[in-house]
Amino acid sequence: MIRKLLVANRGEIARRVFATCRALGVATVAVHSDADADAPYVAEADEAVRLPGNTPVETYLRIDLILDAARRTGADAVHPGYGFLAEHAGFAAAVTDAGLTWVGPSAGAIAAMGDKIAAKELLAGAGVPMLPTWTEADAVTDFPVLVKASAGGGGRGMRIVRDPADLPAAVDSARREAAAAFGDGTVFVERYVERGRHVEVQIFGDTHGTVVALGERDCSIQRRHQKIVEEAPAVLPDGVRERLHAAAVAAGRAVDYVGAGTVEFLLAPTGEFFFLEMNTRLQVEHPVTEAVTGLDLVRLQLLVAEGGALPVPATPPADGHAIEVRLCAEDPTQGFRPATGTLHRFAVPGVAGAFTPTRGLRLDSGVVTGSTVGVHYDSMLAKLVAWAPTRAEAARSLAGALARAELHGVATNRDLLVRVLRSAEFGAAQVDTGFLDAHAEVFAPLLPADRLPVAALAAALAGAAARRADAPVLAGLPSGWRNVPAVPQSVRYATATGDEIEVRYRLDRSGALADWSTGPTVAGPTADIPDAPPLVELVTAEPDRVLLDVAGVRRVFRVHRAGSAVFVDGPDGAAELTELPRFPLPRAALAVGSLLAPLPGTVTRVHVGAGQRVAAGDLLLTLEAMKLEHPVLAPTDGVVADLPVPAGGQVETGAVLAVVNPEEAPR
Repeated sequence: MIRKLLVANRGEIARRVFATCRALGVATVAVHSDADADAPYVAEADEAVRLPGNTPVETYLRIDLILDAARRTGADAVHPGYGFLAEHAGFAAAVTDAGLTWVGPSAGAIAAMGDKIAAKELLAGAGVPMLPTWTEADAVTDFPVLVKASAGGGGRGMRIVRDPADLPAAVDSARREAAAAFGDGTVFVERYVERGRHVEVQIFGDTHGTVVALGERDCSIQRRHQKIVEEAPAVLPDGVRERLHAAAVAAGRAVDYVGAGTVEFLLAPTGEFFFLEMNTRLQVEHPVTEAVTGLDLVRLQLLVAEGGALPVPATPPADGHAIEVRLCAEDPTQGFRPATGTLHRFAVPGVAGAFTPTRGLRLDSGVVTGSTVGVHYDSMLAKLVAWAPTRAEAARSLAGALARAELHGVATNRDLLVRVLRSAEFGAAQVDTGFLDAHAEVFAPLLPADRLPVAALAAALAGAAARRADAPVLAGLPSGWRNVPAVPQSVRYATATGDEIEVRYRLDRSGALADWSTGPTVAGPTADIPDAPPLVELVTAEPDRVLLDVAGVRRVFRVHRAGSAVFVDGPDGAAELTELPRFPLPRAALAVGSLLAPLPGTVTRVHVGAGQRVAAGDLLLTLEAMKLEHPVLAPTDGVVADLPVPAGGQVETGAVLAVVNPEEAPR
């Protein structure tokens, strides 16, 4: 039996495996980079070993260092989690050769499915339906197509191509991204199915020849080919479920599969389905399967790795419905680029459990309040899962918890997830992989622009209450009252979109709100601020809670301050404001046409030269951060005046990447 387990991964999957180990009495070992030294998963392990460095290549991809950590701690088994080395056949073989128990499928099965091109050929022989596939770009005969990485997943290295002229550039870009993410730039091309659904089957095998399907999941709602909403069971046409399960089991048996695996399919509107790939590991979305089956999949992984028989002889019936969302550090105001920073508060209400099968709300997170989100790893912060007797109840519960969550300090995709869950189309199960492209309305923030002034007023009143609390001598005097009532209190804030808003308010001698107004403080377009603010009465104002009567309706605003940042959570949504100084210090002016780094990263390629004439939209350089490529485009026609960062150079947020002198319009 396994006594001590080393998890060769990080974040929430490490915490997930540790939770089951604690319940089973198995000791745990964590490995960590320098950046992860204070991460929650490290603190929760019984022992931890440092992997010097920060990048994955220096740390979590070092097989020699991980095996040395197992030797030094006396671990007798290794769990790969998902990502990094989870689907590395060489790692599985090295663990086994070292005399350790490998918690996963055999190296042979990983190798067979790890090469997606070879996997398609193998499983086609087993009767699993396939899409037309090409390994050479010039052989493609049918558009649209999807360029895919052969050695990895997670949406990296994927490009949809509709115009044959765009295929060479898409292949080159996909190769670079795949090489950076997986160390292998091999790509292939397959036919793209419009309005297809991504449906996958959870399979499990043991060393006694049993392979079973544990149900399916719908993972169709994706952004940049990465899943963000997953659910179980999938809503399927009659007869499709049984055929899907049979095809998935056939795929598992074709490679003598042992352990947890996922067979992914593309379901066409016609009801036909086609094999996409097989992931030889536990999936990020496994909690929804656990919720509807009641099974602890990590426990089953350990049981099978010890040589035990799988205690599930057939597909269990689904009980209720479960939906999972991936909460990611992404900035909606910057095209959902990965975001970094410190989580000043991370709190989700109503959570019933974490990391193991749970009815109700389950939170599996890699972060806690105070965690730092850096640039080295994936942007996913947590997974929030809701189980309920029906799909509609699960969606409502999940959306409500997300909307009320306090997520302060790092921009997230929370508002997008809430709008998806509350959309009529999602409620009717009208989903496909193009859902987000077809529903631009779900990208709108939860807080309407015309409600921002009241949130800013709450921030200002809470700030005044906090300052009074820090000056007890003023506690007995009416707040904000002045001898010269014509001069109101004034506070300026910067919004998340870069606009500025000024809140002006005046309190009377009793402390009541006599009048208030807001307005932009900079010229040009800003957030839609109403000319006539609503009638507001101040009920109570405390440093962390403000109760306002807005046009006859009482509204509670929770206010949290971290330095100059002010976070306001209200009934309409959340606002992040930055209080600006009354007398700002002068700053060095940037050159006209400066393009700034949206987040820390590495300039991987520079596509133009100084003095070169460019057109609006031309690719200037490529920035790589958090495992993704971010193109930097010319904002206007002009001439490249400066390229201060060479290829290979690392930059921080706000660094000047390029300067493009705008081309003057003819007179």
